[in-house]
Amino acid sequence: MSQTAVKGLNPAAIVLDTIRHPVIMVDGEGYITFANTEAEDFFRTSAASLSKNTLDYYIPFGSPLIALVEQVRERRSPYNEYRVDISSPRLGPERVVDLYVAPVPELPGSVVVMFQERSMADKIERQMTHRGAARSVTGLAAMLAHEIKNPLSGIRGAAQLLESVVSDADRALTQLITEETDRIVSLVDRMEVFSDERPIDRTPVNIHVVLDHVKAIATNGFARNIRILEDYDPSLPPVYANRDQLIQVFLNLVKNAAEAIGNDQKGEIVLSTAFRPGIRLSVPGTQNRVSLPLEFCVRDNGSGVPPDILPILFDPFITTKQNGSGLGLALVAKIIGEHGGVIECDSSSRGTTFRILMPTWQQDGGGGDQAETS
Repeated sequence: MSQTAVKGLNPAAIVLDTIRHPVIMVDGEGYITFANTEAEDFFRTSAASLSKNTLDYYIPFGSPLIALVEQVRERRSPYNEYRVDISSPRLGPERVVDLYVAPVPELPGSVVVMFQERSMADKIERQMTHRGAARSVTGLAAMLAHEIKNPLSGIRGAAQLLESVVSDADRALTQLITEETDRIVSLVDRMEVFSDERPIDRTPVNIHVVLDHVKAIATNGFARNIRILEDYDPSLPPVYANRDQLIQVFLNLVKNAAEAIGNDQKGEIVLSTAFRPGIRLSVPGTQNRVSLPLEFCVRDNGSGVPPDILPILFDPFITTKQNGSGLGLALVAKIIGEHGGVIECDSSSRGTTFRILMPTWQQDGGGGDQAETS
């Protein structure tokens, strides 16, 4: 007898609980007779509670899933269905999944359903859009720097000369010209960052040192009245990145979180790190595909991002701030993209989470530094 059997464990259940997709079994009467751990999270209830109800209790009326289950029962062969919307009050909004439904020969009438959420695939698709938007700003930045900064310098100089000869009543106008000129120059300077195409100087970086540095800046400045909590995985390996650019990224995200919280006395920001099974993306400028198992999150309990802004949040000149330029998150997307990473925003009225997936660092056989690649 095997060691597993001696301990009274069920190998099949262990395997199903290890799968990172929700899996359920539905009997001939529609009752959910089995649910793995991921399915409990997906349906937001325990397996015991799921077993008390039929599948159509959770799935909206007229859903293709119900018809697919019936089709599998009748034809006794497995089927796939892609991009099925199963959003409902019980499951939540925007629940789009790929489905695999198969019969269980040993239990006539029973079928197994595996759900694969579309979120990660859609995030990658949106990330490619973010990178394209950043590239479009690159050309615009180079043009603006050349075509605008030179005449602005002349305008500012003329305003300063006028200030010494005009009356006190008109001096306020010349000062206004000078101030607005400086503001435009500052905006153009910020956009020039997008036109910097030099290779990134990357080294193994301890992300927790970066986050501690950002936290120290925030708590002594713009977030002094906001609780900043840490939820770190201390065993994380280094991230292969540019330290200064990571500080810039997380400062921007933490500042956005603080502004979303405002003066709310219960406001808090959570910085978290974790090791997750990663996807693989191509690194710009190389032939390698990089594993992205490192997850870094900045989470706040502010008012959230307006739903109409969320799909284009990382596009340039998109902002909800009264005096914002809309370049901060576009720059964040550019930096993360150039590191071969992914950034995504999940938001609701209960708060916002910015999630970044990044490559780890490993030392190659020749003693050099590189990202973990396939």
